[in-house]
Amino acid sequence: MKPQELDRSERVLPPHAAGMRIGLFGGTFDPPHQAHLAASLLALKRLQLDRVWWLVTPGNPLKNTSGLAPIGERIAAARTLIRHPRIDVTGLEAVIKTRYTYDTICWLKARCPGVRFVWIMGADNLRSFHRWQRWREIAKLMPIAVIDRLGPSLYAGASPAGQALRLSRIPEHTITILPDRRPPAWTFLHGLKSPLSSTALRALRRTGQGTGQGDGAPDGADDKNCGAHGEKEPK
Repeated sequence: MKPQELDRSERVLPPHAAGMRIGLFGGTFDPPHQAHLAASLLALKRLQLDRVWWLVTPGNPLKNTSGLAPIGERIAAARTLIRHPRIDVTGLEAVIKTRYTYDTICWLKARCPGVRFVWIMGADNLRSFHRWQRWREIAKLMPIAVIDRLGPSLYAGASPAGQALRLSRIPEHTITILPDRRPPAWTFLHGLKSPLSSTALRALRRTGQGTGQGDGAPDGADDKNCGAHGEKEPK
């Protein structure tokens, strides 16, 4: 995806200031749907965040992205869905040309000193987190909130990354302090029980059976966009 495909007036970095608590919620968002929004609202409330940024990625670096909608369309669809004053949508990765989460996080931390970022990911992504590039270093860069999902949460904690980071997990009842904790630190965030899935919605779109944002999907459907990039990168 070329940066020029974004509107030239596009703000790369949403509003921020030192001391703010900001959740980073990454994915392709193709299409964005109500479960993405519900997860963001849950994180805003439970983590007492000032804002949540949706990082709309150009695409998974190890997957065929030819079927993805253009990033400008995905950003526009996300903003149409959200309409919330404390949730921002940005396509900054297409502009700064980062391919991996680790590089994006490093770029943000260098340019947003004093901001207390929290990485937000779905439980399905915790299950495959050990396959992301430099995943251990990601965990050392900022705290992580793992959004409970139907199905994946049952075994995500037993995943290689879940086990490797088990001593860094804090009790959920102390979740409001997560943005202030020195990483590595993470916890599960329960309360979201949505079966919606971008993967399933794309399948419906291809067959002409659904329009996207409001359509349902089977329970337990795989969604690599709900909560993180879902990179499945090599170590």
